[in-house]
Amino acid sequence: MIEAQILVDHEELERYKEGVEAFLTNRIDADRFQSMRLQQGVYGQRQDGVNMIRVKVPGGKFTPAQLSAIADVVARYSQHDIAHVTTRQDIQIHYIPLKDTPAALLDLAAAGLTSREACNNTVRNVTDCPLSGVCPREHVDITPYQNLAVTHFLRHPLTQHLPRKFKMSFSGCESDCAQGMIHDLGVVAVNRDGKFGFKILAGGGLGHKQRQAITVEEFIEEKDLLACMEAIITLHNRYSNRKMRAKSRIKFLVDRFGAEGFVEKYREELERTKAALTEVKNPVVEWSPGNTTAPCDNPGAPRAVIPQKQAGLNVFPVSLPIGDMTVAQMRGIARIGEDEGLDELRTTQDQNLVFINVPDARIAALREALAALGLGEPRTGDDVVACPGTTTCRLGITSSPVLGAKLSGGKNDLRVRVSGCHNGCAQPETGDIGIYGEGKRLHGRLIPHYQMYIAGDGRRKGALAVKGPTIPAARIEDAIARLQDTYDQTHQDGESFFQWGQSKDTSYFKDLLADIAAVAEGDIQSVLHDHGAEVDFKVEQFGGGECAGAAQETVSANFAEAANERNYRNAFLLQRKYTESMECAREIGRLVGQSLLFLAGQKPVDDLEEIATLLKQSLSDNSSLGEQLSEFAAALNRLATDYNDEDYADLNRALDYWVAEAGAVCQNIDTQLDLTVSLPKLAVVEDKKKAQSSI
Repeated sequence: MIEAQILVDHEELERYKEGVEAFLTNRIDADRFQSMRLQQGVYGQRQDGVNMIRVKVPGGKFTPAQLSAIADVVARYSQHDIAHVTTRQDIQIHYIPLKDTPAALLDLAAAGLTSREACNNTVRNVTDCPLSGVCPREHVDITPYQNLAVTHFLRHPLTQHLPRKFKMSFSGCESDCAQGMIHDLGVVAVNRDGKFGFKILAGGGLGHKQRQAITVEEFIEEKDLLACMEAIITLHNRYSNRKMRAKSRIKFLVDRFGAEGFVEKYREELERTKAALTEVKNPVVEWSPGNTTAPCDNPGAPRAVIPQKQAGLNVFPVSLPIGDMTVAQMRGIARIGEDEGLDELRTTQDQNLVFINVPDARIAALREALAALGLGEPRTGDDVVACPGTTTCRLGITSSPVLGAKLSGGKNDLRVRVSGCHNGCAQPETGDIGIYGEGKRLHGRLIPHYQMYIAGDGRRKGALAVKGPTIPAARIEDAIARLQDTYDQTHQDGESFFQWGQSKDTSYFKDLLADIAAVAEGDIQSVLHDHGAEVDFKVEQFGGGECAGAAQETVSANFAEAANERNYRNAFLLQRKYTESMECAREIGRLVGQSLLFLAGQKPVDDLEEIATLLKQSLSDNSSLGEQLSEFAAALNRLATDYNDEDYADLNRALDYWVAEAGAVCQNIDTQLDLTVSLPKLAVVEDKKKAQSSI
């Protein structure tokens, strides 16, 4: 597990507490507070006055003591008795009054848990195969590399104001059980004729416009992994659409540039990130060919107790219906772990838990202890995943968990994935049978429906599901049953559901389910209600969802990017790459200057001298900022032809003070801005005049 001091920052939690108090007393507005709240992983719900806290669990790994701490937070602050495991290995706690969220976050922090950047336009929870470190097939325990990504990008200036969220996965072998295909960035450990490294995927995504990731690198050495990841995130930050939220995921960049064009842009950026990150130390790990004959039957998690590569030890999965655990169950699981000396739990992509390192001799005792909590191993047919849907989510259209609890994967133990809207948090396009909720108007009435997807698999050699028909919610159980029966009756010996379904096309499934999909006018009354509802269906409007937060200020995004350029400037300077370092200094001036112009109501321009001139004209009370920027531009031009270490050091000190002063001016112009994390840390304020006089 990652050390608490890396994940937790008590100063930012104190700022969040102050922000909550300011919002509740009407001292800051809703938009500014929403951005602050989401950055700390606190979502609004459909229900007024209560919130969901999304606890990040990097790689799904946490301790029994941390599970006990989550149970305590639920018991103290939630109005409900349940925590929910997500397909991205997070744990969500719902129904917490806003005034109690600061205390809840502090209690989580005391256990080494964070919700920072679990929401908003950031790098979200980084997932990996839940068998990392114990799977006989793996080439390497991928955990240290996943941890490297988490620690590097958490609170990183580059990732604080991305155009949209960014999701990453890590797998320890070519089987890719973490499903890199559906992620913005997927890292897969590979063996190339005895040489070990990584395959890199990028541009995958579900929801609106599903897309399989493209291969950006067939093979890279481990020393280049972090630079590769940062290059792809930088492309997203630089080129993704900040104005049209629906088209701002990185998959749309692949469409915009084409696969070859995207890779070309990536390679250009990679040269820069490799040069800037030369000082980063890679984890010390052991590689191996792995046992490629070991079974790998299910993406995301095991369905039964399986032996680890460590002799005499086992992985023990615990089935959680629809991903839910009560306080009593969480405390009971934590107690079992402590009593049995099992110091690590893991969440999985199928919303379950696993214990690892269970000795052969303790399997029966673990079974008995879990049964006392009403829990046990997965059973045939219970591989059903569901998002919260209309129970809590502002974007939900249908009540996915109510329906999910009714469904079964049948005797073939099919993977059923149920989402309450097209955003697809249950990952329906990768299930054997996946569905998402939508409203459809028929005969003048709004009817709840489910869009079907058939035969998906996000692993290597898998594919996104075949799109099926849209079925009235009241009949979706019949449609799923017919699919299962048809597979049983028509598949060839040894043909999996995935192989069977992928051999068909959309028209086959449309014809197969045509009578269930069709709704005659006389049938309207029978399909008006959603599952669990006694009133006619309607789509509630809650002012938009919060998956990506309010539109991020141009200023905040620019200052965050300038902070990243500052890191690069300093790295290049240490390597004596003066030209590259000065390019970064120029970019800092441009980004911060454009922010000042934006707040002054001026159109953006790119030339540094022109920005400086416009600032002198438009910032009457702070015209010195434009004058200083003009001096920086002239100094950079001089240094480009007659470089001097001392002069450049003076320029950088003065530039950092200028950025800090510009940040203060921006925050005075717009009091809702908080640029704290993006401003330079200035050690000695008295040096400011000396630094400026040297330019």
